[in-house]
Amino acid sequence: MTALKTLIFSILVPGTVAGVIPWLLLGPGAVLMVPSFWLAGIVPLALGVGLYLWCAGAFTFIGRGTPAPIDAPKVLVVEGFYCWVRNPMYIAVLTVVTGEAILFRSLLLVVYVLLLWAAFHMAILFVEEPSLRRQFGASYETYLHTVPRWIPRPPWI
Repeated sequence: MTALKTLIFSILVPGTVAGVIPWLLLGPGAVLMVPSFWLAGIVPLALGVGLYLWCAGAFTFIGRGTPAPIDAPKVLVVEGFYCWVRNPMYIAVLTVVTGEAILFRSLLLVVYVLLLWAAFHMAILFVEEPSLRRQFGASYETYLHTVPRWIPRPPWI
């Protein structure tokens, strides 16, 4: 059941943020870049989708919850990519939209990515981190001091 809720959330929220909104911003006249350069956009897009799927799976199967705030993980997820950076799910969505911006050579999508990052950052600072501090206490405080928020760092450094 948790996996189904994660799937529904993923379609509705990241699907809208990284799929529907960019499609609406691009409009009907959007043109893909020259096929010989598609890798420049496809690679970040695919990496972002893969990272998001891993994160959603980690929330579901390790955290025993979903990415949705109303059914958040009951266990603090600090494995895999979460050892490198605290917000890989947000990074995944930003990477997908960055790939789309490259694929469609869209400055509008670049601006959207920057606005999206600013919105994510504010939500993390003022909603998510205070909530996680209350929910997980000292273990989250330790996590905050050992894992960076945005720039990935190998856990052994």
